[in-house]
Amino acid sequence: MDSLAKPHFIDNMTAHRGMAEPRASRQRLLGWQNVAHRRIHMARVTMADVAREAGVSAMTVSNVLNERLPVNEPTRARVMAAVAALGYEVNLTARHLRAGRTDTVAFIVPTFHDYFGEIADKIAPLIEADGRHLVLERTSASPEYEMAAVSVARLQYYDGVLLSVAGLDRDQLDRVRTPKPIVLLGERDVPDRFNHVRLANEEGARLATAHMIEHGSRRILALGCTFDTAHMMSSDRRAGWERALRDAGLDVDARHVVPVSTYTSAAGRDALLDVIASGLPFDGVFAVTDVIALGAIAALAESGLRVPVDVQLAGFDNLDMARFVPPGLTSVDANHEGVAETAVGLLRRQMAGWTGPAEHVVAPVRLVVRGSTRGGA
Repeated sequence: MDSLAKPHFIDNMTAHRGMAEPRASRQRLLGWQNVAHRRIHMARVTMADVAREAGVSAMTVSNVLNERLPVNEPTRARVMAAVAALGYEVNLTARHLRAGRTDTVAFIVPTFHDYFGEIADKIAPLIEADGRHLVLERTSASPEYEMAAVSVARLQYYDGVLLSVAGLDRDQLDRVRTPKPIVLLGERDVPDRFNHVRLANEEGARLATAHMIEHGSRRILALGCTFDTAHMMSSDRRAGWERALRDAGLDVDARHVVPVSTYTSAAGRDALLDVIASGLPFDGVFAVTDVIALGAIAALAESGLRVPVDVQLAGFDNLDMARFVPPGLTSVDANHEGVAETAVGLLRRQMAGWTGPAEHVVAPVRLVVRGSTRGGA
């Protein structure tokens, strides 16, 4: 009897397993089908569906969701409960485009690093205070990307644009024709019809160079500067360096203007190492940006030159890191808050309907003295 019962038991278990697995598979399949069905259903939910669920009119639902007219709290609560139960999603983008407002402002910049990151941090709270959001776009200083960023197709998504111009020249900018509010930032020349905020680049470079001359330097490199004739960061700051030398009665040696391949710390380090290897005498470095100055610090340290005992060093931008790089970097403060407030103020005025003449603002700068120059902190 045991010999008969045992096989019978095994057969039943085998049969049970054979039936259970397909059933479980079917249940899982049905479960996913139900989820998919619910998702499809949610995607098809309309304002009329919400109205039926809440027992109100579609106009009442619209008033609640768009906050157009006051709706009593019990009714509003029923509408919002129906919205949650049905999974209704308001298409904010479509609503805003119909209303002619997107509640977003674009800040279009060459890069998100360093200077532009710090400027964005100053701009964002000002935009948010108006109930809008700041959107960042990166162009890598490409003229094509900058032009695409201000195309009609892209501009429809923003209430206004802050564009830091690095790639486009004046003629290319003059081809940008749009009623969308735009404020330009940056050191290039721009058409008069655009609001524009730029830094006092020449004065900042003059201040930094004159400070090093006052404390003993006579042969100061302009690291990252150029002899370009057009207004741009590298040429305007070179002009300030040159003016300080001439004001002090010193010769301007073209060999002391040292371009860099890119505006990175690595490029600044490599360019200064090449100068040191060439044997060209120098006792000061004005770096066109703090990022370039960071590379200069590395090159000087690698070459056994002490800052500021052997070589004084000053940068431009007064980035947050300038306080913490030993021995503390003397730098031209680029007035981040002032630039942000001025640019956003001009954009707000345009978005409010201003049709008066554009403004071209030069933001003032100041020198912050630290340990990288003699007489510093």
